[in-house]
Amino acid sequence: MDIEPEKQTLSLVIAHGDITSPPLSHAAREWIGFKLRSVQEGESIAFPASRPMPSIGPRCHELRLTDDKAEWRVVYHIAAKSVVVLDVFRKMTQKTPKHVIDQCKTRLAAYNQALKDAADARKRKERGNDRRGRT
Repeated sequence: MDIEPEKQTLSLVIAHGDITSPPLSHAAREWIGFKLRSVQEGESIAFPASRPMPSIGPRCHELRLTDDKAEWRVVYHIAAKSVVVLDVFRKMTQKTPKHVIDQCKTRLAAYNQALKDAADARKRKERGNDRRGRT
């Protein structure tokens, strides 16, 4: 009898943006939620629903949807233990605006720094506990 290892579902972190109605329709909100859940469960979302955004960073993508004649984008990053939403915005131009890319890069850097700081704090705490245990 083969037992498959349990898949780890990644957590969802909203670094910036709202996935709410309004301005999104209820159907668009559900679609985004379904797609993000799929990514959390390890699935890849194919073009045209999602596309890579290497200009922001590795493992960065954007969900693409049309809702009531408006184009919406959800920029996300797939980290080791999380899917991080970096921005949600209404697309008004052919190219993703430079300020959106720059803000997403800044948010991704802040997220990565927060992870590093938390790991460093855990290490310091563990070292402190090790020293107290010695006689």
